[in-house]
Amino acid sequence: MSAPLFQEVLQRADCIHPRPVIDAAIARMAASISRDYAIGDRPLYLTLMHGGMIFAAHLSVALSIDVEFDYLHATRYRGETTGGALRWIKPPQVPLKGRRVLLVDDILDEGKTLLAVRDYCQAAGASEVRVAVLCEKVHARRVPGIAGDYVGVTVPDRYVFGFGMDYHEQGRNLPAIYAL
Repeated sequence: MSAPLFQEVLQRADCIHPRPVIDAAIARMAASISRDYAIGDRPLYLTLMHGGMIFAAHLSVALSIDVEFDYLHATRYRGETTGGALRWIKPPQVPLKGRRVLLVDDILDEGKTLLAVRDYCQAAGASEVRVAVLCEKVHARRVPGIAGDYVGVTVPDRYVFGFGMDYHEQGRNLPAIYAL
């Protein structure tokens, strides 16, 4: 999709969470995470690429605790707007056995990707796996067994993009969250 077409999409979209709302949500989440991880082993801060990258960076610098960083790349979308089969592009490099893991992603929608990643971490021996998401989509299609332990904002059951989330691989770097 060319840039002019994306500009047309952006003009049709509604800004549902402007940057100040996102910043406040990240600050709230960081305080809660910092409190919950203040005692015990240093957690492994595991970002899901590409969508989680921008949110994870902002959240990490708002934390008042030390974390060890790693990332993984597993996707069901590959540039599409609907998900298919999960494809592992890059697993985490840090051993997970005995680790407290904080999974950080952009959105909890149906939950298939996050559930598979959480199950992978548990199977690899993580002692604890928690989930931090910037957005949680409000609908009844969530797969059983997955929830956000830390949630920034809720979004309607519409296609959302911005602040890490894309529209055909465009718009990830927008400073707000938009919905079509």
